[in-house]
Amino acid sequence: MSNVTKKDPKKGTLHSGPTSISKIPAPKHWVSPVPFGLGKIKPKHIRDTMKVAWENKDNLKYATNILTKGVCDGCALGVSGLYDQTLKGPHICTTRLNVLRLSTMPPLKEEIVHADVDRLRQYSSAELRKMGRIPYPLIRRKGENKFSRISWDGAMDMIAEKMKTLDPKQYAFYLTSRGITNESYYTAGKVARFLGTNHVDNASRICHSPSKTALKRSVGIGASSCTYKDWIGTDVLVFWGSVASNASPVSTKYMLAAKKKGTKIIVINPYKEPAMDKYWVPSNAESALFGTQVADDFYQVNIGGDIAFMHGIMKYWFEMEEEQYGSAINHAFVQDHVNGYEELKTKVDELSWEKIIHSSGMSKERIRELAELLANSKNAVFAWALGLTMHSFATDNISQVANLALLRGYLGRENAGLMPFRGHSSVQGTGEMGADPFVLPGGGWDEDNVKRIEELWGFDLPKWQGDIVGVNLEHAALPDDHEKKLKLYYMSGGNFLETMPNPEFIEKALSEVDIRVHQDIILNTSTLVDAKEAVIVLPAKTRFEQEGGGTSTSTERMVYFSPEIAGNKQPVEEARAEWKIYVDLAKRVKPETAHLVNFETAQEIRDEIAKANPDYDGIQHLKKQGDVFQWGGAWLCEDGVCPTPDGRGNLIPIDIPNLEKPEGTFYVTTRRGKQFNSMVFKETDPFNNAGRYDVLLNAEDANTLNIVEGEGIVVYNQHGVFQGKALFTDIARGNIGLHFPEGNFLIPKGIYDSPSGIPQYSVAVKIEKAERFNARKDIDYLEKKLEDDEIDAPV
Repeated sequence: MSNVTKKDPKKGTLHSGPTSISKIPAPKHWVSPVPFGLGKIKPKHIRDTMKVAWENKDNLKYATNILTKGVCDGCALGVSGLYDQTLKGPHICTTRLNVLRLSTMPPLKEEIVHADVDRLRQYSSAELRKMGRIPYPLIRRKGENKFSRISWDGAMDMIAEKMKTLDPKQYAFYLTSRGITNESYYTAGKVARFLGTNHVDNASRICHSPSKTALKRSVGIGASSCTYKDWIGTDVLVFWGSVASNASPVSTKYMLAAKKKGTKIIVINPYKEPAMDKYWVPSNAESALFGTQVADDFYQVNIGGDIAFMHGIMKYWFEMEEEQYGSAINHAFVQDHVNGYEELKTKVDELSWEKIIHSSGMSKERIRELAELLANSKNAVFAWALGLTMHSFATDNISQVANLALLRGYLGRENAGLMPFRGHSSVQGTGEMGADPFVLPGGGWDEDNVKRIEELWGFDLPKWQGDIVGVNLEHAALPDDHEKKLKLYYMSGGNFLETMPNPEFIEKALSEVDIRVHQDIILNTSTLVDAKEAVIVLPAKTRFEQEGGGTSTSTERMVYFSPEIAGNKQPVEEARAEWKIYVDLAKRVKPETAHLVNFETAQEIRDEIAKANPDYDGIQHLKKQGDVFQWGGAWLCEDGVCPTPDGRGNLIPIDIPNLEKPEGTFYVTTRRGKQFNSMVFKETDPFNNAGRYDVLLNAEDANTLNIVEGEGIVVYNQHGVFQGKALFTDIARGNIGLHFPEGNFLIPKGIYDSPSGIPQYSVAVKIEKAERFNARKDIDYLEKKLEDDEIDAPV
């Protein structure tokens, strides 16, 4: 890519390639003149990097090749080798380094593989992960307490024979975001439909499915409308419920470049996340020495209060408009490109300031500050993450963000746009490849797209609606004779015990299927759960071992080629490329027609992807290290023209949700520490010294409960009990933070955002001193039901 902006007749303006970060020192952005943040609570990047090098010393050359030649299998920024399309210069981060060992470590030793399963259950997933990769196919039948070795033929035949006995509605597929390539997602989605099931889902269901659903209805797209480069030079960059610096550390370099160009960074989050406040960017000398003051301001809304907060911004804009036409609303853009203005204005006008302030937890003055900043800003980029998406009203959250962008015309041009900030490599590609119950490659289940895919694939698609992962798990727990009973679950990666709400139920559900297949590179706690007939474990190759290479799609729609990397000194000889395993399964279940899903090479898959999803026309030409293209061009909805039926964006009136938060309760949210999804790398968060079982609590709230910092406290509701220690932090009053997944025991199952199917991860709880809770429980808990209606602690 050159630095000259070009236009393509089909894609529009093309990305102009990486830019340079200013080398002129900017002391006004420094955290402190004291070098290296001495005396401050912060990550020790150099020390951590040395630890990673030592950890990989037995396979160091291969590890180096992965870092310098492969596409990052950590976050979704899309760093290829050490370079990306946003900023010139090398980039590397601790997230990428922490997952590196998954690709370089040796196979598990036999004494571990075949140890008593009760012994293995004493280990955490982090401990199991460090022991090594799955060496060969394994099976543990009902009643057996150890895994036994099984041949690939034996394992695949057993799965296939079971599928032949089942109705296709009784088996399901799931794919995580663990470095899986577009080629594997595409093949899995195709094979699932070939085998007659639409029960195929992916990891975006529990992170960004509401983003796609909301953006589709608001502006007709299912991905970021802009690029990371648009951060650099925009007037305002707003992060909603996102700790981008922790999830994707290289993004802090983009933020630094933006600040040096005059961008104001605003963070909207209940907890003043330290990583979004101050950061020492290790690959930038100035920031590594003196740190970077990242956020210019924090707006600490209530958990679940974002919709009300955004209503407040719009309400103030409409009040500004009464004083002076055009002072807040981009009327030219709205008139030419937007539907629903009057309906939205009516909805906002009906809301009282009292209701907005109560729900959001923000004062009118603070709301006005941000409203005026945005009204006076020509450009803005709105980015968001799980703080907006993990709610039962998540789709409405995102459509409300889109409402703000449409009213101001922040869409379809440079330095403006809507960005769902993805956390995992290639998770953007899952739905675009069709590994999703609601979509097919290149579109949805509309008659034209179904016909097009059937003609391309050569077989009829099942026409019934597939279930999302949460519903699949609920159906696994149904009685055997129930028509919706799930009897076989085939999972590529993932650990539902540590990602889904209500882990106790999840364990029961996983144990209730007849056969459970874990196609993975490592063992985790869910692998050790029993099944009615058998648990089968299949060793998968990493993306760097995939024959013919593989591709992944970043947040900004860049499709990167990651080559096969030779030289692994500790290979898993029996591991297979994930897409090859799916093809093998299809051949065994339906051998007479399996030629319809047969792929011999990864290149054949890319050739077909280009036909199946027209946006991906170009993927077939990616063949070597560094090859990349961006589907859709630099900006979707360019010049305000949306891919909706009428070419216009849609303003959607949104109701303020009822959080059902009884008096005297707190709202809880889960957060990440030093971890990658559920994979924990440190027990203590280096940004705030919080332990995994610390409860992040406002000091004033603690004072009203006579709680002192560091003492034992109990957080409880009708779903579960969490015992931890009080840690006083800068979090909005009435809200508390727990680590994910430790806090998932408090989250109920079966509550979803209805448009997108994401589970809810926030809930009302009560807090007590541990000594008082336990004494009260001893005295009268079993004698009578406490008068707390919906937040009783369970027996």
